[in-house]
Amino acid sequence: MNTVMSYKPLYAVLVSLIGAFFIIFTREKRQNLREAWTFIAAFIKFGIVLSMLPVILQGKVIKLTLLELAPGLSLMFKVDFFGIIFGLVASGLWIVTSLYSIGYMRGLKEHAQNRYFFAFALCLSATMGIAFSGNLLTFYLFYEMLTIATYPLVTHNEDEEAVKAGRKYLTYTLTAGVLLLFAIGATYIYAGTLEFTPGGFLKGHNIPIGLLQVLLVAYLIGCGVKAGVMPFHAWLPSAMVAPTPVSALLHAVAVVKAGVFGCVRIIAYVFGPVLLKDIHMWLIVAYFVSFTIIVSSLFALASDNLKRRLAFSTISQLSYIILGAALLSNSSLTGSILHIPFHAYMKITLFFCAGAIFVNTGKKNISELDGIGRQMPFTMGAFTLASFGMVGIPPLCGFISKWYLCLGTLQAREVFFLFVLLTSAVLNAAYFFPIVYAAFFRKPATAGAPSGMAEASLPLVLPLSITVVMAVIFGIFPNFIFHFFDLARSAATSILTGM
Repeated sequence: MNTVMSYKPLYAVLVSLIGAFFIIFTREKRQNLREAWTFIAAFIKFGIVLSMLPVILQGKVIKLTLLELAPGLSLMFKVDFFGIIFGLVASGLWIVTSLYSIGYMRGLKEHAQNRYFFAFALCLSATMGIAFSGNLLTFYLFYEMLTIATYPLVTHNEDEEAVKAGRKYLTYTLTAGVLLLFAIGATYIYAGTLEFTPGGFLKGHNIPIGLLQVLLVAYLIGCGVKAGVMPFHAWLPSAMVAPTPVSALLHAVAVVKAGVFGCVRIIAYVFGPVLLKDIHMWLIVAYFVSFTIIVSSLFALASDNLKRRLAFSTISQLSYIILGAALLSNSSLTGSILHIPFHAYMKITLFFCAGAIFVNTGKKNISELDGIGRQMPFTMGAFTLASFGMVGIPPLCGFISKWYLCLGTLQAREVFFLFVLLTSAVLNAAYFFPIVYAAFFRKPATAGAPSGMAEASLPLVLPLSITVVMAVIFGIFPNFIFHFFDLARSAATSILTGM
């Protein structure tokens, strides 16, 4: 694979970092200026990431070594088929999330908006660093930066519940970070390198099988905590006390996506298919995340709080991605990688809808949403389409990624996991469709509820309209603009061939 040296990955990281400092030094009352800095940084970042796409589609890798610390140990950026997908999703959705944040924060007259947008920009800078990390050391530094940058967003409300949620979030993620650091240190000692390589770089080194198994567990816990894999998920539903745009950031753009992105990097670019089968761990990982897929769906079914139900849905859906990677077939890897962007567009739509309902009506619970579809038809129409996508109904993009995941189970000759995916789809329908039915076909339970249309403000409705339209377009044209399908297929092929 040809390598191209470029500073663009560094620029993609720095632009939101620079924007963050412009934001924090803007006076709190100068809202328009602060939001202008946010949009300028967001559009520049997206433009930089998009400009790298043609190079990657040519089969080349963009690489930049910033600092050589020791032989095989450096701060390095590398943009490949897999990384550019995460970069495109995060940078693109930052734009619509910024617009949504303006409507949400202004609509509720939230306090400390400068701090909010500052931390938001730092999160996106860290996310770009994770997406374009060339090795485990660089990945770890940005991974921990993301942990710290997200804390003020989780605790934004500054009440007892928010502080408790923030403390739980830090406890889980920093403990996971210690495990991750141990695994990285041991990997360097035995392998002498940390650079991500398609098909893995640990094969060929004389490392005891027992140690390899311990390292894999440490890596997957280290990344799985952020991904919300059970039983390390407890911080995620608690973090739903944060403002809805933060929930959208956590679930669709940055934190849990960074965790699952890290899990796939470890499975496919550190260990690789051959080594995973040699140490007899791929099926264990697959069974473990299958448990998460089913149990988290049951938790979602039992939740009345809308954001909490969406949180458990995320835990289940992201485990699809790890399952697809663990099955190590071409189709399962393709579906796994495709589900990263496609889930992002669907889930961010659902969170945007939940936030619009809260700003407009003050309602948080599903039991309060009877008749809300008549009052907010655009919002609930988008919610309905995104729900169909989460179940895997065409023509939403969720159908495509889940189709390839199902094909992947057959390619791997593991029919049990096909049963898991189909059962999960039924459970998805069970916890999404009653919301849609109640919204459109039941009368409001509250006396004096508005009988006519009373939709949310444009800055709230426009972003969710954009994301749900994109979810439909990607379901019909999966290569639209960003070439997600070609990138996912190429990434899967490179992982399996080691090229």
